[in-house]
Amino acid sequence: MNPKKIEDQEQKTLFGLGEKETLFRLEGFGKKLIEEVQKGEEPKFQMPLRSRSNILYDEGMKFLRIGNKKEERRFVSVGQAKKFMQTIAIANKAKKFISEDLHTSIRGLYYQLKVTLGEDIDEELFSEQSESNELIEDLEVALSVKREDFNLTTDRKGVVAGPLKIMDTFAGEETIIDGTKMGRSGWMIPSDVDNGMEFIDVTAKYVLVIEKDAIWQRLNEDKFWKKENCIIITPKGQASRGTRRLIRKLADKGLPIYAFTDCDAWGWYIYWTIKTGSMNLAYLGRDFAVPEMKFIGVTMKDINNYGFLQKLTINAKEVDLKRAEEMLSYPWINAHKQWIEELKMVLKTKKKLEQDALQGQKLTFVGEYIKKKIEINDLMP
Repeated sequence: MNPKKIEDQEQKTLFGLGEKETLFRLEGFGKKLIEEVQKGEEPKFQMPLRSRSNILYDEGMKFLRIGNKKEERRFVSVGQAKKFMQTIAIANKAKKFISEDLHTSIRGLYYQLKVTLGEDIDEELFSEQSESNELIEDLEVALSVKREDFNLTTDRKGVVAGPLKIMDTFAGEETIIDGTKMGRSGWMIPSDVDNGMEFIDVTAKYVLVIEKDAIWQRLNEDKFWKKENCIIITPKGQASRGTRRLIRKLADKGLPIYAFTDCDAWGWYIYWTIKTGSMNLAYLGRDFAVPEMKFIGVTMKDINNYGFLQKLTINAKEVDLKRAEEMLSYPWINAHKQWIEELKMVLKTKKKLEQDALQGQKLTFVGEYIKKKIEINDLMP
């Protein structure tokens, strides 16, 4: 689907709201609670229910999204009072970080809030980081504001190279990131690619998402991105928020997005997580999904098409077969005949193949394989 049509039919992206709008939403959240207290009412707030029962696959838009079910967080409730107070504490800290124009990790936030509730109370506001992580997500959903707009960062994970230039405004300085001049290391993708970041030049024909860093390095050494005028990205396994968001932004510029992963259920699941979004981040909806993405390989069909690969397969483990069976049950996957055939072939042969195996004949075959697949349109949905 055309990116413009997606934006017209779905709510506009909530990423990169800016300091003013984020503060407005945080302050509005606090003012509402204060007004309820002043009226003698119980302070409370609503947010979309994030349970699996409220995660839907949108057939029209082709991605996972949160449904219309709501839950209420109440202060005067034995079971909810502490979570209510913790959520307010996170909102207060987020407002402070934005006002001071400072960033920290979700781990840093946890330590900012790891305090005792009082001299005579032997209990901490937060005992484990898992508590604050969950409530950060609650606040994202409740205010339709992403954690990146709260000046909260996560670990960088993902590398890019190719013909794109980005203006990075950070800590009061402007830096131009040139993806053609990153050498062997590439540009490490930050967790926030919206606030203070702007594409100033993208001349690539397409984007290639490569599951493994080792194969990304192989293609980078061959200057595949230069020869084919493309952008190469590796999420280094399951893609981080920053990497998924960058891919979405490149797709919004009209660039075709292709995926290249291992020939097993885990590699394929990485593809589908980027394509349709993931269940645990379904509340981010279209901001993180790339429904127009296509799959290059590696496929079970390739094993028959390229004779040398038949001797390079690996026995699938029970956990691999279980994941393949799970994927067959997902409606967004089993709607495609080609994917049903691929997954059933894994279950039948109990075999899998790493993308690294394409180097078995010669090291440069990886690039030849990708180029040919795109040229003859041998792609999967």
